[in-house]
Amino acid sequence: MAQLLVTQMINAPVDKVWPLISDITQHSQWSPKPYNVELISGVSGTVGSKYRSIGFVPPAEKNHANDVEITEVVPNSKFAFNAYDANGTFKNTFTLESVGQGTQVTFQHDFPKMKGVARVLLPILLPLAGKKDATARLGMLKAKAEQK
Repeated sequence: MAQLLVTQMINAPVDKVWPLISDITQHSQWSPKPYNVELISGVSGTVGSKYRSIGFVPPAEKNHANDVEITEVVPNSKFAFNAYDANGTFKNTFTLESVGQGTQVTFQHDFPKMKGVARVLLPILLPLAGKKDATARLGMLKAKAEQK
């Protein structure tokens, strides 16, 4: 199983960062690639809530669909969800830690054991495109959270 881990220090308190992370429908506002997310069932931001996400997945799939379910919510501390598609379950975890006046955000993305071409491409694309995308994403989160 492959894993991506990226950390970003944000000069904003946890209570300003948390709402941006805990509302999946807002994630596209701090994504370098366009996509849409809609709540399908449940209450936004709560364990068991389900969403549908459609967007870009490398190398060239522009309208890739994922079914998404929130799996863990620890307010102002941890937010996790799984995204499901034909390749399996992709686990996404955001951990927030208050550091002085700011917040350290760690994003962990765990990939399933891939099949076919994806199995060959993932080890190549993850450290290049995957890390770059995740770093850009957290940079955009930082900019949004630090807005006055």
